[in-house]
Amino acid sequence: MSGMVRESQLDRSRQVALQIHEILRARILTVELAPGTVLSRASLQLEFGVSQTPVRDALMRLQEEGLVEVYPQYATVVAKIDTDHARQAQFLRLSIELEAVRRLTEEAPVETAAELREILARQKAVGSPETYDIFDDIDRDFHRKLYERAGILQLWANVRRQSVHLDRLRRLNLPMPGKMQTVLADHESIVDAIASGKPEAATAALRKHLSGTLSIIDEIRAQYPNYIRG
Repeated sequence: MSGMVRESQLDRSRQVALQIHEILRARILTVELAPGTVLSRASLQLEFGVSQTPVRDALMRLQEEGLVEVYPQYATVVAKIDTDHARQAQFLRLSIELEAVRRLTEEAPVETAAELREILARQKAVGSPETYDIFDDIDRDFHRKLYERAGILQLWANVRRQSVHLDRLRRLNLPMPGKMQTVLADHESIVDAIASGKPEAATAALRKHLSGTLSIIDEIRAQYPNYIRG
């Protein structure tokens, strides 16, 4: 279990159950809480310094997202990564982001490329194993910028909600040799293609990038056979 998060450290102006959900969700998405991990309600109550109700409500939210499986009278367990769900999330992202990149390359290539280069520079500065969390956060900033520039930012929240299993696969993939360098190279190619004003090149670069993790699903499964289903 991670370090103690006493109730006094939670924001009393916000719903406690929601905060516990956010903390546990982040641990699951980063695989700090690995698939198969048993979540003890009593231990969570002790960790967060709260009663049974907010812990129960937080776990129910995680169950609705498909991140935990609840076995009544037995245990709550972190769910395995569902590859079918991950493929559907990838399909959703491709559908949205390919159109966004095509539109931005045609309508605002210079401005879009300039803003993406600023984000890419920050990501390059943390491209080492010691900074996985920051690297991953900036990776999301890069893609969020596409939604923002294309005027479809409300869709970003929907995509994030649907990407929980894909995010966990990506997190397992990220520490593999050369993955961080590949992500940076892909982002560089996307930015260069947008700046060139060539929609076909930009969409091709994005398609390659978004297909990276699922293209090596068998390698990830071989390394983490107990984490994945489907």
